Amino acid sequence: MLFNSFQFAIFFMVIVVAHFTLPQRYRWALLLAGSCYFYMAFIPVYLLILGLSIVIDYAAGIWIEDAPPARRKALLVVSIVANLGLLCVFKYFNFINDNLTALARALDWNYGVAGLSIILPLGLSFHTFQAMSYTIEVYRGHQKAERHFGIYALYVMFFPQLVAGPIERPQNMMHQFHASQRLDAERWRSGLKMMLWGLFKKVAVADLVAPVVGHVYASPTQYSGPILILATVFFAIQIYCDFSGYSDIAIGAARLLGYDLMINFRQPYFARSLSGFWRRWHISLSTWFRDYVYIPLGGNRHSTSRRYLNLLIVFAASGLWHGAAWTFVIWGSLHGGYLVLSQVLAPARQVCARALGLSRIPGLVAWVETLWVCLLVLIGWVFFRASSFADAMHVLTHAPVLHAFRVQDLFGLGLPRFEMVVACLMIVTVMVVDWLLVHRPAFVMTCWRKRAFRWACLVGCFYGIVFFGVFDKVQFIYFQF
Repeated sequence: MLFNSFQFAIFFMVIVVAHFTLPQRYRWALLLAGSCYFYMAFIPVYLLILGLSIVIDYAAGIWIEDAPPARRKALLVVSIVANLGLLCVFKYFNFINDNLTALARALDWNYGVAGLSIILPLGLSFHTFQAMSYTIEVYRGHQKAERHFGIYALYVMFFPQLVAGPIERPQNMMHQFHASQRLDAERWRSGLKMMLWGLFKKVAVADLVAPVVGHVYASPTQYSGPILILATVFFAIQIYCDFSGYSDIAIGAARLLGYDLMINFRQPYFARSLSGFWRRWHISLSTWFRDYVYIPLGGNRHSTSRRYLNLLIVFAASGLWHGAAWTFVIWGSLHGGYLVLSQVLAPARQVCARALGLSRIPGLVAWVETLWVCLLVLIGWVFFRASSFADAMHVLTHAPVLHAFRVQDLFGLGLPRFEMVVACLMIVTVMVVDWLLVHRPAFVMTCWRKRAFRWACLVGCFYGIVFFGVFDKVQFIYFQF
């Protein structure tokens, strides 16, 4: 069941009405039943896999809390292995098997293990990481083990963020499911605005530019440099609007029901450093890797070389989390390399900045830094989107070649002339809004305090969805992860 579908609109209205009609003691059951229905609307049988994970971690949390110190770590390891085992079978078995097959063929070994004909359950990586955060926090003593099985199941299955996050922590969610929620006009206003803006980004921006990206990246060797650049920029916008749009709808929907989910995006394309980008992009995942992988590996507590190695490990693992393909591993490793190189060159950059007197032109420096970060991120997106390493390298090596380009080529990329113009206008709209959210100029804040201006913006957003939105029930990109 997609957020951008009429089916979800009906489902959500029923859940909201029933939620605030029922007494508090029954609301968890309603939300759990609704979450099961929501997930079963995709592939019903995979509810059994999710249920198995929930049973394992529910029991593990209680056992870890009640066990003597000598056994707690072993129980945590069992829980983590069980979760990662399910993830590996469904997401990584064929990837590992294909690479072993290729290695055996190269070495002339006899290796005949067949691949598995299975479909990756939607959101498996998301709710696996959310379940793991629960047992880890219980082990660390930061969270009491949840004794109410229904509440724990709801923590893992809460439908707004079930299939694409944000990846929540038990400290933020468990107490909310026990508390009583009341109708609150301010929460409804902010929640509906977030849902409207998220839907706009999804159907009127991400899905509008998707045909161009798909058209070019399906056969990148057929296109000139400017077209490859355009498709890559469009993909950067597509994945941002698609994923942040989902997060906005999820956060807004939860807010209408009385629950607070963590913010997952903060205008990442206006970051002035790569570390700043990762503090703004998919925040729930980047903080998960920081807290549960980077810090346990030693974080910044060891030597400089060890810190660099930790960064490379974390980002390679993050790339693998996104997809079972070497292009994703390269994408993650590339960002890890960016961060390491940035730290290595930091002293030299400071010396150059002082020598050139760049402190006298902070505005220009800010724009140059932002554009540089965007360029590095775009290079990474090429590996993320390309079907193979060869395609990615073709895009990167041929994008700077500007000859053999004709303006009319822009209108043979899967979008008619008018829709191409509209897509560009929609992209500009999103980027302008993000810039305003970052800088919050005084005149805009003054206008925003006026009800007529706010309503004009909301009505404009609504009409953008109605007149320019794509309503073909296009699946969210991150559902595949």
